[in-house]
Amino acid sequence: MKKVEISSDNKRPNILYIMSDDHASNAISAYGSRLKDIAPTPNIDRIAKEGILMENVFCTNAICTPSRAVIMTGKYSQNNGVKTLDDDFDKEQENVAKILQKSGYQTAMIGKWHLHTEPTGFDYYNVLPGQGKYNNPLLKEIGKPWKHHKKGGVKHKGYVTDVITDQTIKWLDGRDKEKPFFVMSHHKAPHGLWEYAERHAELFKDVHIPEPESLWDDKNHGPLKGAKYGSSISDRYATRNMLDQVTKGKWPTGNLDPAGMTHKELVSATYQKYLKDYLRTAAAIDENVGRILDYLDENGLTENTIIIYTSDQGQFLGEHDYFDKRWMYEESLRMPFVMRYPKEIKPNQRNSDMTLNVDFAPTFLDYAGVKTVPKDMQGKSFRENLKGNTSKNWRTSMYYRYWMHMAHHYNPAHYGIRTENYKLIFFYGLPLDATNKSSKDKFHKIPTEPYWELYDLKKDPNEMNNVYDNPEYLEIVKKLKEDLLKLKEETGDTDEKYPELIEVRENYWN
Repeated sequence: MKKVEISSDNKRPNILYIMSDDHASNAISAYGSRLKDIAPTPNIDRIAKEGILMENVFCTNAICTPSRAVIMTGKYSQNNGVKTLDDDFDKEQENVAKILQKSGYQTAMIGKWHLHTEPTGFDYYNVLPGQGKYNNPLLKEIGKPWKHHKKGGVKHKGYVTDVITDQTIKWLDGRDKEKPFFVMSHHKAPHGLWEYAERHAELFKDVHIPEPESLWDDKNHGPLKGAKYGSSISDRYATRNMLDQVTKGKWPTGNLDPAGMTHKELVSATYQKYLKDYLRTAAAIDENVGRILDYLDENGLTENTIIIYTSDQGQFLGEHDYFDKRWMYEESLRMPFVMRYPKEIKPNQRNSDMTLNVDFAPTFLDYAGVKTVPKDMQGKSFRENLKGNTSKNWRTSMYYRYWMHMAHHYNPAHYGIRTENYKLIFFYGLPLDATNKSSKDKFHKIPTEPYWELYDLKKDPNEMNNVYDNPEYLEIVKKLKEDLLKLKEETGDTDEKYPELIEVRENYWN
């Protein structure tokens, strides 16, 4: 590895990066959703109150393993080699932890790694095998023979969110206090299926969780013709729906008894079951964020520590009758992101600049005073944005691609462009070369009918009206398609190596 050039400032900040899995912005009260009074998150909100809340942070591929690879490398999925859940992360490639380690930072990775291969660039790691377990989790610690992906680990008694925080604090206590630190503390929660801590069993017991309007009336959302895809709360989708799982399957927190319920009552009960289980797991995260904040205060670390809370992508909480993520729609595309750094960021700030997970690594390196940033890192540091100094050439559009065609939750493969005002999505519906070893059926091998969606985000922020065929948007569609192709070129994801995709484009592009 090349020598890393760093700033001469010996007061470089510590960086404590806390990331959950599938924590929707709508489930964080600082973002002001329908859930803010029902399920407050005071400790995560504290970071925003004492620092900044980012309103438009987006992921470039809304699925766990690919998003984590993007964050580690600062490169899009097609360039870091992790396009799907089943791709192994190439541990030989450069990553942000390696660079910070070379620059003098003490580095640690604790919790959900989910990149299959052994973590590199970390002085210490203690990670879950695969998804990990909610109760009495196994952890794979550095210094012991590495076992691939889901294998290996030593049992730790307790609830996983508490255990990961315990391990994070233990490492902080034993660190070399002469060096700045970079710690990635990654939670399993609130990933499904949702098993809450015993202490939260009665939380929300007598509470009615507000339902999104689109749970019942999805209006003109989705494809203009043909079947809809994805995973529903209700049983409108026979292939994958939560109603069947909570009544006929083995739901980890107990099943619903449908006896005596009307169909509408059963859908509503399914939604309530899902949200309460989900929000209970999120409550444990907020409590443990509070433990970390208290630790920083008690140890005199608050002033010189950047603390970030985010999630690897968003999650549907009944909007459009969906659960899970994957789609380019706002609920899964948007990542919550709050950050505190008293030396540079004033309290109670909000920022609406379009920022991507590909930007995280360059931003960490910027704060660490690292001047030698790899040329193949595709993101940009947003440090100046956080101080209110957004450059005139900051991005105004983004490129997204989901590769796992019809795997697990039956989402067609798609890519698209999001601008401040519009979102155009091309559901090309081909498996191509996406790795889908873990899919148990053959849906992922079968192409689906290509189609387009266009949403006017100013008039229709909840994406209830696909206006792709509306003649009033003809010129907008034309311009967005041109810009989409430019973004594909800029990000290194052109379609020419896929003749079958070029054929689909010839038939469905115009």
